Amino acid sequence: MSTPEFPTAITARDAAPRTTPSTYPQPFALRMVGREKRPLGDIFGLSNFGVNLTRLIPGAGSALRHAHAKQDEFIYVLEGYPVLITDQGETPLAPGMCAGFKAGTGNGHQLVNRSNADVLYLEVGDRSPGDVASYPDDDLQAHLGDDGKWCFTRKDGTPY
Repeated sequence: MSTPEFPTAITARDAAPRTTPSTYPQPFALRMVGREKRPLGDIFGLSNFGVNLTRLIPGAGSALRHAHAKQDEFIYVLEGYPVLITDQGETPLAPGMCAGFKAGTGNGHQLVNRSNADVLYLEVGDRSPGDVASYPDDDLQAHLGDDGKWCFTRKDGTPY
């Protein structure tokens, strides 16, 4: 009997955090200080969608406010009290609450931890080829390359 290439099960909090805290170019990457992602889906070799266990320390944000053209996203709050910021305004969240972001709506979203305690949540997103992310509050756009990596440019297309 051969050993499986991927584990059968793990304790999510024991998964190693991402080695690169952010793929955003500077100065945007600095705004992700205090966010820690543990890529759970990668551990099992998942290729159609990603799952991250994400921790936000007080004052940290999940991402720059963004919207995807092709990727659906979903979050589920496990611990803490983040604020969800969308085009509709701010929505306080609590453990057990969830939110979904349909691709193509243009509704920019992000979580911010304004509390004095850590926030822990699961985020799930698909890995649709050719996805584009827009950032309504920043001079930034992103294209998902054939290699599965994000390429960031200014809104006029010039590179960072």
